Amino acid sequence: MALEDAFSDFMRRDWEAEATTGTVRLAVIGVGHFARQRALPAIVDSARCETTVLVASPPESVADVAETYGVDHVVDYNPFLEGACVDAYDAVYIAAPNAVHGQYATAAAEFEKHVLCEKPLETTVERARAVVDACVDAGVTLMTAYRLQAEPTVRRTRELVQDGVIGDVVQVHGGFSHPLLEEAGPDTWRLDPDVAGGGALVDLGIYPLNTIRFVLACEPTGVYATTRSEDPPFANVDEHVAIQLEYETGTTASCTASFDAHARSALELVGTDGMIDIESPFGGVVPQEMTVESGDVRMEYTGPRVDEVREEFDYFGYCVLTGTDPEPDGEDGLADLRAIEAAYESAETGRQVALE
Repeated sequence: MALEDAFSDFMRRDWEAEATTGTVRLAVIGVGHFARQRALPAIVDSARCETTVLVASPPESVADVAETYGVDHVVDYNPFLEGACVDAYDAVYIAAPNAVHGQYATAAAEFEKHVLCEKPLETTVERARAVVDACVDAGVTLMTAYRLQAEPTVRRTRELVQDGVIGDVVQVHGGFSHPLLEEAGPDTWRLDPDVAGGGALVDLGIYPLNTIRFVLACEPTGVYATTRSEDPPFANVDEHVAIQLEYETGTTASCTASFDAHARSALELVGTDGMIDIESPFGGVVPQEMTVESGDVRMEYTGPRVDEVREEFDYFGYCVLTGTDPEPDGEDGLADLRAIEAAYESAETGRQVALE
């Protein structure tokens, strides 16, 4: 690929190989801040998904949401697990706290419903493996909600890397910070390690971790990490984390994440013949600003902002309607959890941990 051609048809959905008809009816499980502010509006904008069931406790707490989005069925968690409204949805979108992802995903699989599950897939590799196995046994689609994999800037970056536009990738730098307590109180479930499975690494660091794996199309072979928690609300989870990863290609990557720093995200890839810099890739609505250098040529691209959450739901709907296996499947979710567990082991022991 010539650099001059890199930005042609930038917004194309290269995953969209055939036309579809109809929509996938979703039961949205967990109607918290993200579901209200981002997921439900994105589903409305999606061409392939619609919300037909809300699962929340108590159901009356989301009456306003049901009215806003015209959702006829609202059920509590236990009735859902027992099969309530099972004929009113085709798939579930799980936005509940991490430690219950598996419970609702396996229940959906038992009802032969497809599953779109927020990351991380579960809180441990073992529990996530049970989710993957349940969906395989039921023959249903399982997609881990790595929305960046459906987003144009990241997909174009992967193409540039695969086509050798910047040569062999030598270094990658990814970072994501967000002041958690500005939008959530100190009693948020994200600060409970038993519910969240970790802190800044699990909630924020997973974005650069997965995106780098996706762009490089290879797996890390070694992880070294350090964590730090200074303020009392973060006593039980990592407030700040820094990770160094080695990949099977020889590439090294550094990832940082913080629950208590100015909101910022960035991704930079440096190769033998050039570099790619993406502005604010992890915030949810990507500004489509990137700079690419290849040899002596430098180009900058700025396009319309893209709601990657909407792209995710359109992609999931497309996969279900066409029987296509999603790229961010259950195995993708498992791979990141292996790296996360290795990172926490490294932070505890002070040594690099090898990954098979």
